[in-house]
Parts: sequence; C-alpha cells; structure tokens
Amino acid sequence: MADIPLAARRAHRRRLTGWGFVGPFLVVFAFALVAPIGYAIYLSLFREQLIGGNSFVWFDNYRQALTDPQFWASVRRVAIFLAVQVPIMLSLALLAALGLDSARLRWAPLYRLSIFLPYAVPAVVASLMWGFVYGAQFGLVSRLRSALHVDLPDPLSGSWVLASIGNVVTWEFVGYNMLICYAALRSVPGDLYEAAEIDGAGGLRIARSIKLPALRPALVVALVFSIIGSLQLFNEPNVLHWLAPNTIPPNFTPNMYAYNLSFSGQEYNYSATIAVVMGVLTMLAAGGVQWYGRRRMA
Repeated sequence: MADIPLAARRAHRRRLTGWGFVGPFLVVFAFALVAPIGYAIYLSLFREQLIGGNSFVWFDNYRQALTDPQFWASVRRVAIFLAVQVPIMLSLALLAALGLDSARLRWAPLYRLSIFLPYAVPAVVASLMWGFVYGAQFGLVSRLRSALHVDLPDPLSGSWVLASIGNVVTWEFVGYNMLICYAALRSVPGDLYEAAEIDGAGGLRIARSIKLPALRPALVVALVFSIIGSLQLFNEPNVLHWLAPNTIPPNFTPNMYAYNLSFSGQEYNYSATIAVVMGVLTMLAAGGVQWYGRRRMA
C-alpha cells in the first residue's frame, strides 16, 4: 500500500464508497426484477407434456401465443381502452393542473388534495366501491332506476363494461397525473409570466405560449406511465369479474389471461410466455412514445 500513490488510494476508496451505496439497491433489483424476469423466460421455453413431463420446446409456446385468438382479443381490448381512456384522463389532469396554477381558485390546496385523494385508495378497494355503485341488483344505478322509473343502462353490460372500467381508472389516476403536470408548471420561472404580462398577453395566450410548452416533458412522462398501466390492466376487471362474469371473461385483459392460465388452468409455462410477450409489447409501446416525445422536443 505504501507504493500506491495517495491519489490512487483515494480514488479506490471513493469507488468502494460508491459501490457501498449502490450495492444494496443492485442486490434488491437483481432479486426483485432481474431474477423473476429470467425465471419467466426460462419457464416459457418448457411445456408440460402428457408423455415425458415438463419438456424443453424452444419457442413453441411463443408460436402458440402469436396465433392465440384469446390472447389477441385481450390485447385489442386494452388497446381500445388505452386509445380512449388515456386521452380523457390526461386531458382532465391537464385542465385540473392549469386551474390550480391559475391562482384564481380559492382554497386551491383543498382542491388539489380532493383531486389527488382517489389515488391513495388501493385499486382493489376502488374497484369494490365502484362495483357497489354499478351493481344491477343493489347498487346506486339500480336505486336510481327504481326511484326515477327510468331505464338506465347497465354499467356492467357488454356495451358499457369497458367504459365503466375506464371510469374507475380515470377516477383513480387523474390526481396522480395532475400532480405531474402541476409540478412542471410550478417550475416555470416567474420572469416569463411577468414579461408576458408586460407585453399585454392574456391568460389564454400565456397558457398557450408558456404553460403548454413547459408541460410537454411532463405529459410525455405521464403518457408513458399511462400506457404501461393500461397494458397492465388487471385489478379493476379482475374484481368486477365477480359481479359480471358473463361480460368480463377470464381473458378480458392479457394480465387476467396470464393469471387465470397459471392459477386456474395450471398452465404455468404458457402463462409465463404470455407475460413475456406482453412485457415486450409494453416495452416497445412505452419506448416508442418516449422516443417520439424526445424527437418532438429536440
């Protein structure tokens, strides 16, 4: 050690200190994320055979998944859900953030807390709450139908169930996305607003020329999170399935399909294959949106 220069020893200690801080995270990351993904890929390469037991089949499970009509029906369902629900949710979150940032609302912290509060409700609890609202025999819709003597649509019917689930998800996550947008708005320098007011810009002009451009990075982040959440849709339809088993089948979403294959059908290998395929599709969708967002902002 005496022959090693002092600067080299200090650099070595700094590296060890850095690894000391990062090491625990890397260990948890490896066990909580890398290992399960690796094990899922490993399971997807096997299949339980009537003769020979669990056999290595290379990519046969993936070929089956790519031609599985039930799987692709669930993918189309969440794609429709994503295309309709996410723009509505982000638009509401954007309007709420702009309203809170306008400084024209009295009791703005109360409004902010009220909008964000549903995000603190667990998804299972939120689904149960809205399930009691939607219930055809005991819910609020049923009570209104009886009290008003009108034929209200059944929220859990085949025509309305996707919109009803979208309503639950929107109720849960508008507040979360609002905070993302509101934080971006609060980071805008006040000098820009003062300069715009001196130039005679009104509220709409300030929102269009200053606030909306400042929100683009935040909206890209919110959009990526929303796409990932939509493609991973599970809790809400899985809970409501027990109220409407005829309109919410076991393959309603890809995650529900994989879950029921594993825990009800005992098809662990094929379930892992569905999970891996959905992971790749989610990564491609989220990565594509992020790449496009960065290109537009460049």
